[in-house]
Amino acid sequence: MALVTFKDLCIDASDPAVMTDFWSRSLGLAGEVFEDDGSGVLRGERPEQTVWVNPVPEPVAVKNRVHLDLRSPSLDPFAGCRRLTEVGQFPWTVFADPEGNEFCVFVDERTGGPQLKDVVVDAVDPRTIAVWWAGVWGGEVSHPEGYSHVDEIPGAPVESFDFVAVPETKRVKNRLHWDVTLEPGVTVDDLVAVGAVVLATPTEDDRWTVMADPEGNEFCVFEHDAADGVE
Repeated sequence: MALVTFKDLCIDASDPAVMTDFWSRSLGLAGEVFEDDGSGVLRGERPEQTVWVNPVPEPVAVKNRVHLDLRSPSLDPFAGCRRLTEVGQFPWTVFADPEGNEFCVFVDERTGGPQLKDVVVDAVDPRTIAVWWAGVWGGEVSHPEGYSHVDEIPGAPVESFDFVAVPETKRVKNRLHWDVTLEPGVTVDDLVAVGAVVLATPTEDDRWTVMADPEGNEFCVFEHDAADGVE
């Protein structure tokens, strides 16, 4: 039985206004920046397409351990981005966003514009962590050579979460994470029981619990009555 459902994505940003504008165009979502705290949000037709852009003081310091894969009819929308791989070097092209976060673009002429394809997570043990997440939120697990992926995640606005083998362990906080909502009758303790770790408990202002999966990837957990909260 799934313990949580997918809620939304969150991106850390040194300049949320710039990042909200960039990712709004890159994901085909409507962007808004809030005057009170400088944070931003991207919204689509469905609530689960929401992406929060959260202000943080620290710049990008290392390669992102979590990144986005996009699908686009061409590479033209990303002509102004710094390209990190040559066109044709891989089935995808790697770019950096305005703050240096890596993302990959797959050209698909059938699409009408840039859109989100996958969330990709570096992992020391892709098979184990993919099975863990499938057990937490459901979905179908596959294990191609070199990586594992979870498809058909209920409510997730992506084709899959891909867990890719890397030799290094996680060292710094991820700049991209996801939020989940507890299923009825499920508690944070149930997530702890299967191997998650509590990093921060709710406060008067922040109504979510910050947790980490068994490989240290942060995710935020909302109760049902707080599932519409701004992060």
